[in-house]
Amino acid sequence: MENDDAQVGRLLSRREAISFFGAAGIAAILGCSDDLTEVASTATGQPTSVVASPRGASSGAVPATPSDSPAGATSAVPTPAVVQCVVRPQQTEGPYFVDEGLNRSDIRADPRTGEISEGVPLDLTFRVMRMNASACEALAGATVDVWQCDALGVYSDVRDAGAGNFNAVGKQFLRGFQVTDNLGAARFLTIYPGWYPGRTVHIHFKVRARDAAGRVQEFTSQVYFDDSLSDVVFAEAPYNRKGRRNTRNSNDGVYRQGGDQLLLATTKTGAGYAASFSLGLHIT
Repeated sequence: MENDDAQVGRLLSRREAISFFGAAGIAAILGCSDDLTEVASTATGQPTSVVASPRGASSGAVPATPSDSPAGATSAVPTPAVVQCVVRPQQTEGPYFVDEGLNRSDIRADPRTGEISEGVPLDLTFRVMRMNASACEALAGATVDVWQCDALGVYSDVRDAGAGNFNAVGKQFLRGFQVTDNLGAARFLTIYPGWYPGRTVHIHFKVRARDAAGRVQEFTSQVYFDDSLSDVVFAEAPYNRKGRRNTRNSNDGVYRQGGDQLLLATTKTGAGYAASFSLGLHIT
């Protein structure tokens, strides 16, 4: 548990970000990690080791929706959209990542037993973009891994003898990956995560993509939820069996390092919620 509170990277100042990206097309500068991780691959293409790239490389940016053409424009020549990229922070992988190799969209069940994790359904879509000098465009073929705790704060396939006090080795619930489609989208059906001592409510994710030389590069971070929404969800079963949580966004050490830029905007959908999160990768 104690390894889950170390921030990876740092936040850029506005001056640093404008210097890197250029002032044109930047609507808001929020912050990013200064390390893009490069991963060595085996002949099968599976990442096997991690090597930090030189400091100063950008690890990610989030594209805003391109603006529409000016109202009333009648020119036959398309008006170039102004692409606005907003920078996000990379955050710690934490102690619970396991590269299970589970290619699936619905991650609620344990594939070995078929048992489905209880909890409020969450339809979560990641939209991955490639950022270059002039545009943010959909990145197809990137691998997006997601892993999270269940409604009672337990992660599958790991043992925690600390504050979490659980042993779920051999189970594989709430883990999986998807490959982004031609629109850069990777969609997961999961549950609203619970909590465990020392951390606010969050979901981990990792994006892996190949650069022009075929090397695998990765971006790792976490997404968060509004505390008021978590309060509503945790008042219901099965979450309320856990008791009152001891950590909110404001006193979570990882969240304080840029978590407000990683908050999910959720929409109520029947018995659950839906959320979408966009991010861009600077891959050369």
